[in-house]
Amino acid sequence: MGFIYNDISSKDMDVKARLTSWQVSGMLRNYSVSIPGKYGVADFGADMDAREISVSCSIFPKLRFSDLVETLDRIALWLSPVDGLKQLIFDDVPDRYFMARLKDKVDCERVIRAAGVFDLSFYCPDPFAYALEDEVFTITETGETLVTRSLGNIASRPVYFLKGSLAKNPENFISISVNGVEMKIINAELSLGEILVIDTEKMTAYVEDGSGLVLRNALPYLKELNFPELRIGENSVLIQAVNGTFSELKINARSRWR
Repeated sequence: MGFIYNDISSKDMDVKARLTSWQVSGMLRNYSVSIPGKYGVADFGADMDAREISVSCSIFPKLRFSDLVETLDRIALWLSPVDGLKQLIFDDVPDRYFMARLKDKVDCERVIRAAGVFDLSFYCPDPFAYALEDEVFTITETGETLVTRSLGNIASRPVYFLKGSLAKNPENFISISVNGVEMKIINAELSLGEILVIDTEKMTAYVEDGSGLVLRNALPYLKELNFPELRIGENSVLIQAVNGTFSELKINARSRWR
């Protein structure tokens, strides 16, 4: 077993790696309050905390100890946490990735003259794993469309890309309802060739041109700040356009596993 970090394989770095465990569920944040006179606590639920992944590694024997040190120097540069979060993919589960960085120091134990073993602790602020080859749905007509998510095991927070045209008027709108949760774009200015992007994970919206250059903030175009998720299985997408032109809606599912 090996892993790929920041597009570089552990095998290419002369590292043999294996997962020492696999979290069925990551760490939780529990919310509770002690109430005088009441046994136990009042429970207000829980949500997911950051994830930690432990990997046991070894370096194949080298001719000289200096060769081992040189390899460790290359590994230190490769895994440097000061470079921020990078994509982490494990060979045993090649369909998904984590965004991770090292959490703790790494000490290499010399097992023979020029070989060593060490453990890596990866820290994932976002506890979910995401699909490497994600599901993308494209809708080109108004009315109701069913889209089916098959990847992942938990509701996802997609990115919506809307193409069309609207003149700035409170009577003009394009409505996108996903499983009954409506995103209503109203009193907005949208020209042909522009794309209105709604990122439900970041809870933001903006208009960009065809090259991806952000032109303006689009949060004021949303009547309400609704950011609908996509659940596993069938999802209903209802599109309506009044005094405006709808051309296309592309949905990047951002499928994920807990």
